[in-house]
Amino acid sequence: MESIPERKITEDVGEDSAGVFARLGMGLADWSQKWFPDAFVFALVGLIIVFVAGLFAGVGARNLVKYFGDGFWGLIPFTMQMAMIIIGGFVVATSPPVHKLIRKLAKVPRTPRGAVAFVVFFSMMTSLLSWGLGLIFGGILVREIVKNVRAIDYRAIGAAAFLGNGSVWALGLSSSAALVMATPGSIPPALLKISGVIPLSLTIYTWQSALTAAILTISSVTVAYLSTPANSTKDAESFGVTDGLEVNKLEERQTPAEWLEYAPALSIVVAILGLAYIAQVLSVKGPIAALDLNTYNFLFLMMGLLLHWRPRSFVRAVNNSVPATAGVLIQFPFYGGIFGIITYSTLAAKLAHFFVSFSSTNSYPILVSIYSAILGMFVPSGGSKWIIEAPYVLQAAKDLHVNLGWVVQIYNTSEALPNLINPFWMLPLLGLLKVKARDLIGYGMLYFMVNFLLVLFFMWLFAETFSYVPPVIP
Repeated sequence: MESIPERKITEDVGEDSAGVFARLGMGLADWSQKWFPDAFVFALVGLIIVFVAGLFAGVGARNLVKYFGDGFWGLIPFTMQMAMIIIGGFVVATSPPVHKLIRKLAKVPRTPRGAVAFVVFFSMMTSLLSWGLGLIFGGILVREIVKNVRAIDYRAIGAAAFLGNGSVWALGLSSSAALVMATPGSIPPALLKISGVIPLSLTIYTWQSALTAAILTISSVTVAYLSTPANSTKDAESFGVTDGLEVNKLEERQTPAEWLEYAPALSIVVAILGLAYIAQVLSVKGPIAALDLNTYNFLFLMMGLLLHWRPRSFVRAVNNSVPATAGVLIQFPFYGGIFGIITYSTLAAKLAHFFVSFSSTNSYPILVSIYSAILGMFVPSGGSKWIIEAPYVLQAAKDLHVNLGWVVQIYNTSEALPNLINPFWMLPLLGLLKVKARDLIGYGMLYFMVNFLLVLFFMWLFAETFSYVPPVIP
């Protein structure tokens, strides 16, 4: 007889807890919609902050202006790689087979809370394969789900589509820092003398890294479920979104000249050539050394060509993906200017030494986490920012006898978190969802607050399971 009241009390506590999280999530979302600036404004503000910081660090204004100009176009190759990741992810995600899979998945959730948690899970899982795929896959999944489940807070489910890029992407196969450190030819000579080569077996393939990804996934899915209101007037229709992201069927051929555009043979032959090249690279370099951004982009384009089957379908998908790259193309040069100020001046060294000068072996993982998260607010690029940090961070790790491979993973885990607040990498998703960054940042803040505390604790805890291994300098 007493079990029924006890069960009722437990249910009430659970509902109250969910209500608190839901109110907090909606409150942060309302605040960000009113006060958070557009992504481009955020970039300009970040540039000014870094410029002023350089002045306080004793760098002359004339030099800072020069560093800004010198760095403005310095990341163009990397910008192109990032744009191609978006295009490749979009092309694969919108191919008929993958889009069909997404539509089937979209029929699984039945409630707003279940739908948001569902999107978080698949965003994180696909981001472990490729952050570009995860970003577009999550956005299309959202557009399909809101057709089937009504009264979902569109801000909550929109932020859910970005969770992979704001949590675990750098722990997966497209981890820029881990791939750089595992490839001798990609490591700057000055850094190679400090760290040597750090294979993937000591970074993303460790059980500690896999467990970190699992913990963040469980945490994010839980927060998603608890923070989503059961019913919301801020649904997709209130944002002008009334249908899914349709992938129209190809129209009938009109002229004989279009025959080759519809011929699968061309796509099949070229895709086979591309995949044969990938196999060749893997056989020569091995599956670990062969992994880099160019290989990833090449693979996704070839897979997209094959999955679309017909050249016209592939080209149409590329054309549709280009608008999603607009923010990257225009904003990345400004981040290149920030990169130039930090890299060419003494600002990076002073920032790094400030954080590591008073650290110990036990506290170092926490300090690296905080430092990486702070710098990530101004240079939102896992690969480029790692090149800035690595010489100072890894040298300090050597001096303190902290495992170098785990320091790379501390960086990877921490630098992804600012993406939840910095709107730069949201840009491709914003176009898909027809929202502004300020619409998603509020819920991003909630995930950030919870996951940042978890990251600080587990980066410190798992560091205790590693022993220091001196680097082998080639």
